[in-house]
Amino acid sequence: MGSKRISQETFDGVVRENIAEFSMEPEEALQEAVEQFELQGVNLTNIVKEVPKVASEESGDEEHEVLKVLRSVEEAALRTTSLAGVVAPLELLTAHCRKEFSQRHLIALHGAYAVLVSICKEALAQEDTNILTKAVLALAAFLDGQPDILDTDGQELLIKVLSLGPNVSTMETAARAVRASCVKHEANRQALVKLGVLPLLTGAVAVVGAPNTVKEACAALRVMTFDDDIRVPFGQAHDHAKMIVLENSGLKVLVEASKAYPNSLPVLSELCATIAKLAVRNEFCQDIVELGGLDFTLALLADYLDHQDLVKNVLSTLRAIAANDDVKEAVVAAGGTNVIVMAMNHHLSNPQLCEQACAALSVLALRNTQNCSAIIECGGALAILQAMKNHPKEANVQRQACMVLRNLVSRTQELCKPLLELGAEPLILQARANHSSCRDAAKAALRDLGCSVKLTELWTGEKGSIGK
Repeated sequence: MGSKRISQETFDGVVRENIAEFSMEPEEALQEAVEQFELQGVNLTNIVKEVPKVASEESGDEEHEVLKVLRSVEEAALRTTSLAGVVAPLELLTAHCRKEFSQRHLIALHGAYAVLVSICKEALAQEDTNILTKAVLALAAFLDGQPDILDTDGQELLIKVLSLGPNVSTMETAARAVRASCVKHEANRQALVKLGVLPLLTGAVAVVGAPNTVKEACAALRVMTFDDDIRVPFGQAHDHAKMIVLENSGLKVLVEASKAYPNSLPVLSELCATIAKLAVRNEFCQDIVELGGLDFTLALLADYLDHQDLVKNVLSTLRAIAANDDVKEAVVAAGGTNVIVMAMNHHLSNPQLCEQACAALSVLALRNTQNCSAIIECGGALAILQAMKNHPKEANVQRQACMVLRNLVSRTQELCKPLLELGAEPLILQARANHSSCRDAAKAALRDLGCSVKLTELWTGEKGSIGK
């Protein structure tokens, strides 16, 4: 994708020129403009690739549909003291915002943020939860992909809306807006945490009978533990995870919430994914087991084997909590290796699930010879090697498979021969040759399997170039 950018006006001008000077049909003119700019290396992510229409017969000016909708929202909000007329245009604006980033970017340049915040504030003042829900939902859709727009005023607004509970609809939409504003934005995360967002989100998870609210609150909590803003050298992801657990009883809230939704797979999936993000300390992993989290996740894996999203998140949870040496023994003692291998065999065609299964087995095998034997006995080696055969082009699968193979034999040399007889060496060599990200893991696996491998000495303490 190109790095150069152009304005919407420039793009629209070329489309009009194609129509006027080259007698092209509107759609043909649009496609020609897109191809022309892409050949020039222009990034069109921020461009609405539609032919603008005449805004009004009187003016004859052309305008994109999303801008017309924004104008109708603003006019409806100013027309009377009642906000009832703003509902329909707000819903239409939300639909446009969900189409693609370019729609959101264009209305951002025309003051959409101020309009939406103003409507939210007015609805809040009038205690109209219906309008407030619609307005916050539009704000959440608008902020997706452009969190820089949220200012202090908007941050305080979201906290106020979240604090309104127990109104389920406002909590749900506010949590969604919090998530949208915090993805890849460390400053917003830290500001919202200081304003008290964490107890509000954990409180939303604890709401009974509101599955969508729980899902949105879980997603927002997870974002608070992300370290995805490349503009910030050091984020506070770990600190936020500790705050959720220690100051807001996050793990207990999540495990308890799972009991309230035993048959809601989307909710259970979100809860598992969030628990995994909070297992950042040794004692937290142990706490999850003591709260019943291990039994809960293994039961889910056994009972809902066909549901891929849930299985992936359960495997991620097991991978996270098994970082604790005592917990990894508990996982194996509870039959965890059997269930993980069963899930892997059931979803061998899914690279993401194979990756997570290999990663979970790798953690279980690390520094534990008994677990290594348990993995081999339940057919883990066959499943791992089959995953490598099924997904030769998936670097993440190959890397995790090499890591688990290495961990299986690093302290149990007697397992080398069975793995080599199953054909591990050529698969590892293929992974090393095809994927640069697999080279270190592949070399380690080959070395510990006793295979011939050339290890390059990168530096000998003498001046000179460093080898590759």
